[in-house]
Amino acid sequence: MSRPSRAPHLPRWRRVLALLGAAALALPLAACTRAESEGGTIALLLPDAKTARYETFDRPVFEDRVAELGDYRVMYTNADGDAAKQQQQAESALASGARVLVLDPVDSRAAASIVNQANAQGVPVIAYDRMIEGGRLDYYISFDNEKVGTLQAQALVEGLSAEGRADDGILMVNGSPTDSNAAQFRAGALEILEDAGLDILASYDTPDWSPDKAQDWVAGQLTRYGDDIAGVYAANDGIAGGAISAMKAENISPWPIVTGQDADLAAIQRILTGDQHMTVYKALKTQAERAADVAVALLNGDEVTAPTTVGGVPTTLLDPVAVTIDNIRETVVDDGFWTIEDICTSAYEDACARAGLQ
Repeated sequence: MSRPSRAPHLPRWRRVLALLGAAALALPLAACTRAESEGGTIALLLPDAKTARYETFDRPVFEDRVAELGDYRVMYTNADGDAAKQQQQAESALASGARVLVLDPVDSRAAASIVNQANAQGVPVIAYDRMIEGGRLDYYISFDNEKVGTLQAQALVEGLSAEGRADDGILMVNGSPTDSNAAQFRAGALEILEDAGLDILASYDTPDWSPDKAQDWVAGQLTRYGDDIAGVYAANDGIAGGAISAMKAENISPWPIVTGQDADLAAIQRILTGDQHMTVYKALKTQAERAADVAVALLNGDEVTAPTTVGGVPTTLLDPVAVTIDNIRETVVDDGFWTIEDICTSAYEDACARAGLQ
């Protein structure tokens, strides 16, 4: 997911996410605010630095919420897309006395060994954003991932139909093959794309969610299909950015419909200029704060409850929201995810004015 061109600040959150509804934001959690005099350490293990959201939102929001709850320490590491490195980081965290692991795995299958090691030491594990395929998990918090793919594909189909190009071909640039979420995004999208009868010219699973690898692959497809490409299903905003760079280099015309995910700042700005058709906004603050609440509760030995289960694991699944040029203000701006000042820098003032963002 594309890294913003400047380091954005984390805005002050002034209101809760209305789109999730009061019920979703009032999820039950038993006694998670009980103080613990001796504190304790929570390990937050995130998967990569190529994904802008992790350093911009997930980490600082999680750390801030834990600090609000008491005298606890967050031990943070980032695996830089390396499953072996994440394994070492987890082992180090356990050896250093971490009493809860909040784990967003690089490789959903390989991470089962981390869970098993934590289980052997009696350390609770929260699967954060991505499900882990093995071991005993204490909690899972993510989004409705098939719905993410559904929203992306619906926007792609509608965009192609509006341009009269529903009979033309599309490229499908999926997420990492080691990420369990990527398979769910793809499944949700394929159901819509196949029902619409769209011609999928070629499909690619992008290693490590790498924008560079997505760009190289799309460049190769442009050599083969050229201007016959009417749309690009890009699984996230980083991949979308890579695909767009490849198409700009070839001056492709007419410009394809391009999807995305994560509401990265660069993606919102690309939507304003017409380079990207849509993205998917996910309430990362809600996700990170919920994970922090659960982590502190588990550290204290308190009981946690959840609105649902996945594979027998107590689970919170939050709702994603499609963002186009028509609802930027009502979604990412009104919810404090980005401010008008973040979005409407000097290079985008005219585009913002045309979209009514002033």
